[in-house]
Parts: sequence; structure tokens; C-alpha cells
Amino acid sequence: MRISILLLLAAVPSLAIAGPPYVTDDPEPVEYRHWELYLASQNLFWSGGAWEGTAPMVEVNYGVLPDVHLHLIAPLAYDHPIGGATRYGYGDTEVGVKWRFVQEGDYVPMIGTFPLVELPTGNASNGLGTGSTRLFLNLWLQKSFGPWTTYGGGGYWVNPGDGNRNFWFFGWQGQRRLGEVVTVGAEIFYSSANVVGGTGETRFNLGLVADISDLQHLLFSAGTRFGTPLGGQFYVAYQLTFGPKEH
Repeated sequence: MRISILLLLAAVPSLAIAGPPYVTDDPEPVEYRHWELYLASQNLFWSGGAWEGTAPMVEVNYGVLPDVHLHLIAPLAYDHPIGGATRYGYGDTEVGVKWRFVQEGDYVPMIGTFPLVELPTGNASNGLGTGSTRLFLNLWLQKSFGPWTTYGGGGYWVNPGDGNRNFWFFGWQGQRRLGEVVTVGAEIFYSSANVVGGTGETRFNLGLVADISDLQHLLFSAGTRFGTPLGGQFYVAYQLTFGPKEH
């Protein structure tokens, strides 16, 4: 049972690839010389009592150049298998660079890429990391129509390690701004099998972003997988956004 639960929890690629609060990402970088800081928690759970996630994790994005931002996630991770003890400690570190190389036009979508590297800083034997360096190569598109925005794309995970296999990820999201404060959205995403003998799976999320002010934001998403076993995921975060004021 322990092995099967680990394989199930590994079936979803790192949820940290997201454009928070979603798993699907977008091509829009942080503005030049601006910051995004998140204090967040991401969680996977399964019927029977298995849980895995981060509590908390810190995400930092910085607009180092026009159309380019640098990215870091430093997580505290936990693993609670069915019938086992909870393990808690530092997880795998994620670093990346987002680059927008096509600006959105009247008929042209915004296009960018966000290559990520996951460093094996977590204890894999305790379920707190993958035990190997992983790489995600991807392409993302986005288009807006008044209060509506839609984005998505996908890419290829290089996933070394015994019993692992490289795999694909694809996702698409749509969202609508409701007034000055709230934006609601939904996404659907698919990952192919990332372990030998495993199967791919499809999941969805519903999400909400509340802009308390230009500085402070609250983010939340939750969803589940299609098929069995029963299980789901949720994400919650407090975000700060700031940078030099325009003159």
C-alpha cells in the first residue's frame, strides 16, 4: 500500500509549476524591477488519509529585465502516508526564468517560455523530495478579451531516477475579472505517466484571486482528478506585489 500511494502522489507533476493559484502557467512575467512574494501551501490528498504537500512554501519572482523574471520556490514539505507517521522538513528547491518573447496584439497571443529546474534538496527517503534533478521545458500562450483572459500550453519534464520516466504536461485555464477586487477562473490539465508502469491522469481546479490592494492579494484554488482513487488538491496563498512607482 505504501508503494502504491507514493506512485499515486507522484502522478501529478510538481504543482509548483503554476501561475498561482493554478497549475497551468502563463507567459506574462513580473514587471521590470518589480517583485512578487508568496507565502503559500499546496496539498494533495487521497481517500483513506494520505496527504502530501508544502506547509508553508515561499515563492519569489523578480523582474530582472523587461519581459524576463527570475523565480525561486523554497518549500517546507510534509508527507503523511496511510497508516504511517507524518514526516516534515525542507523539500526540493525550484528555480527558473520566465521570458516573454511575443507581446499580445489584436490578433496575436502573448507567447513565452518558463524553463524550470527542481533541485533535489529534500529527503527523498522520507517522501520530501524526488531524489534527482528535474527539468521542465515548456511553451505558454495567453489572450485577453475585455474582462476575460485565457492561457495555457505545456511542455516536457525530464525526470531521471530509478523507476521514473520522462513525461508530458498540458493545461489550459480561463478566468474572468468581476469588478475591481475578485477574479474567478477554472483550469483543466493532463500529465502523462511519470513512473514505469504508471498511467496518465487529468485534473481540474476552480480558483479565486482577491486583490485587497495594489500590494496585498489572496489566492485560492481547489479541485480533483477524473477517475479513481478519489483524491484532490488545493492551494492557498498570501501575495505581496511591489516595485518602483512610475513617474
